[in-house]
Parts: sequence; C-alpha cells; structure tokens
Amino acid sequence: MIIEPRVRGFICTTAHPVGCATNVREQIAYVLKQGPVADCPKRVAVLGCSTGYGLASRIVATFAGGADTIGVSLEREPSEKRSASAGWYNNRAFEIEAEKIGRSPLTLEGDAFSDEMKKDFIERVREKFGQLDLLVYSMAAPVRTDPDTGKTYRSVIKPLGAPVEIKTLDTETGEVFQTTLEPANEDQTAATVAVMGGDDWKRWIDQLADAGVLAPGFRTLNYTYIGSELTWPIYWNGTLGRAKVDLDSKAEAIRVRLGPDAARVVALKAVVTQASSAIPVVPLYGTVLFKVMKQLGLHEGCIEQIDRLFRTRLGKGVELDDAQRIRVDDWELSPEVQTEVSRRWPLLTTETLGELADLGEYKSQFLRLFGFGIDGVDYTKDVDPRVVPG
Repeated sequence: MIIEPRVRGFICTTAHPVGCATNVREQIAYVLKQGPVADCPKRVAVLGCSTGYGLASRIVATFAGGADTIGVSLEREPSEKRSASAGWYNNRAFEIEAEKIGRSPLTLEGDAFSDEMKKDFIERVREKFGQLDLLVYSMAAPVRTDPDTGKTYRSVIKPLGAPVEIKTLDTETGEVFQTTLEPANEDQTAATVAVMGGDDWKRWIDQLADAGVLAPGFRTLNYTYIGSELTWPIYWNGTLGRAKVDLDSKAEAIRVRLGPDAARVVALKAVVTQASSAIPVVPLYGTVLFKVMKQLGLHEGCIEQIDRLFRTRLGKGVELDDAQRIRVDDWELSPEVQTEVSRRWPLLTTETLGELADLGEYKSQFLRLFGFGIDGVDYTKDVDPRVVPG
C-alpha cells in the first residue's frame, strides 16, 4: 500500500515504516558522530521509549554509551491494510540497528501504568540484566488508571482560578488568534496530577526497589518541561504546573529512600511532540522559538538535547536549580533567546507569522514524528505496513 499522512488537528493517524526507520537511523548517525559518552550507565531502562525524548535516550545510551536497554511503550500493531503507530516502527528499527553493533535490547509493549506490566518488567530485568543502573521516565499519556482503585483519570490542560485569554495558533491554517480558556475545577486538577504528576514514577521505583533489581548507585530521571513566562498562564500556572510540583515532591521522596542523587527531574527545551501540539499557545511559541534559536545557532531537537544531557549533565557535581532539578533548557531560556522571542510575541498576527516565526519547520518536525517528509524516502512506492526495513 501507499501510505500518506492523515492529519486531524494535532493527531496523525498513519505512520510510514521506511520513514520512521530512516528517522531512527539519522538520530543514531548523529550520536555516533559525537563519539562515546564516558561513564554511561550500562543497564538502562526507558519508560516511554518509542518516540521523542524517550527514544533519543535509548539511542544515546546504546550507541554512545554502550548500554543494553529495556524499553516500555504502548503501541498499535499494523495490519495488512493499516499502518502501525510510529512508535511500533521506531522500536523495531532501533532494535535492528542495536543488534548490528552487538547490543541486545528488549522492548515490552503495553500499559506502563499497570502493575501487570511492572511485574513482567521486573522478571525480564532479573533474567536479562540482574539489576538496573538507570531508569528514564519519559511518559506522556492523557489517561491513567490507578492500579489500586481501578479509577481512570483524564488530564486537562487548563488554567487555575480564573479564565485566561491567550494568543494561540491553528497549525493547519496558520491563523493566529486569541482564545479564552476556562479554569479547571478541583476534580480536574486532581486528575491531571494523578496522570501527569509523579505518582506512577514513584510507584515504578518503589516496586523495583522492593524487588531488589536496582543496582548500587542506581539513578532515575524524569523528563519535564517548564517553559518561559510566555507559556506560564496555561502551563506552569495551570493544571500542568500542579503536576510538575507533584513531580518534584516525588523526586524528593525517591531520594529520601534511595540516596541524595538517586532521582532528578530534568527540565528540557520545547520540541515538537504529539503531546505538546495539543497544548494551547505552545505551538505558536514553538514556531517563534525555533526561528530565533536557529538564527542564533542554538536550535536543538530531541536527539541533540539528550546527547547534551548525557554528555554534560549526568556526572557528579552537576549544577541544580532551587528545586534540585537538572536543567537542559538553558539555551531556550537564555536572555538573548527570550528577549528576542518576547519582542516578537506582541507583533505576531496571521499576516506577520511568516516573517517572525517558522510554521514550516514546526509542520515538518510534526510530520517527521510519523516518518513523513524525510529526505531519501520514496513515498510513492508501495510498502508493506507490517515490515520494518533493516
């Protein structure tokens, strides 16, 4: 079949196996060009391993750090007439390339929020690794079912306290417009914390520790985004911000149990992901940010960010912020970048978007998530959606 992108709002319902595999290989090539990462943990788990920052972490650990990895992600399998999720293709492309260099990765596909997955994961770790040196938590899901109560929580992206009027962007049409967001109620806020806070992260670490599969000196990282003041009305000062506070609290609880350096929240820069595309104001902010950072020679995607994290932020004595987080969003939040983004922000309209921002780059990066728009891939050729090229 010929697979084309089918985009509805911030969702693409198709993915291209050859494009996804090419995208994975390009990220691997970037990492290999940077050379080895010294003192990289050798037994690494990545929860949310199939796309974005999670996939990048698995690639850097394997191809620069010489690690064997176990990954977990929730994917949709292909059929004869329907493509799989992009993550399904990415997982298999990664495994093919890792095995070529003598690594033996293991990927589990299912609900990482469930205790059943945690139990299966623990058994696989015992069999394959014995213990883990590092666990990266890079989950981005809108819904979570609590294993203890069976209650399903759905997150919302809303402000707190009062309505917020904010500038945003229709990425399909390029229209810049004002929108009013109504505030979340207490139940919605609590549900967002239950999904996007640190409860499941801590649950993972507690169960792994109880099972004895964490090695001496074990560390865990949880990726987050804090952003600039331009996005704070809907982000840090909203339901998402409450979830971030909970994340910091759970990191401290893990450190109390496992040691002062055992758990860190890592603040990363804004990139294009399917999750971030759904957040009002963030796509518009991203189109301006990308243009400014490219003009200043500071632009990074997921693989560049995580490569820098592993090379410069995981050693002893790394600088932390007041909340004990590791910061890799320093280039995004630098005065030269934020001053220019803030200067452009009030000038943004539908008519000035092309001059002040880069919607084309945003759209291109979005399609790349699903294996489309990648140089060297012939999208007119018939492909078998069940096959990932080696």
